[in-house]
Amino acid sequence: MTSNGSSMANTHRTKTLIIGAGPAGYTAAVYAARANLEPVVIQGMQPGGQLMITTDVENWPGETSILGPDLMDKMQAQAEHAGARMVFDLVSEVDFSKRPFVCRTDGGDTYLADTVIIATGAQARWLGLPSEQAFMGYGVSNAPLPGILCVLNQGVTARSPTRRDTLIAA
Repeated sequence: MTSNGSSMANTHRTKTLIIGAGPAGYTAAVYAARANLEPVVIQGMQPGGQLMITTDVENWPGETSILGPDLMDKMQAQAEHAGARMVFDLVSEVDFSKRPFVCRTDGGDTYLADTVIIATGAQARWLGLPSEQAFMGYGVSNAPLPGILCVLNQGVTARSPTRRDTLIAA
């Protein structure tokens, strides 16, 4: 902070910049850190990604069942233990036309990186039904593919009247 209370933008140099902090971003951070590539992870708006709204994860090696947020906490801790540095900010601009690559954040910082790994994942797109929030974690979920909602339960299957790529099973 400067004396007038405004923050100063800084320029940072890194061998590896990882944009995104979901499972792919944290995994990339672990491997990059172990290879001495000094990774910096720009976590974005939702560190942990969609697993932060996931209840039981039962297909993760080494865990019979784990809550999504707990798994993401463990993955972040492992990446940090390996040597990755976490930054809570959002990349708003990239320039891949020259080297080192230039990435700017909403916070005003600039990152110069030899390598940029984009691991931003997908964002859930909901239909807006009142029952979606009420039954989230109880059979209603969102597929990890952009634009596809999959509601898993027993009963009738129907297509969304407004989205042809959406399947609803109630």
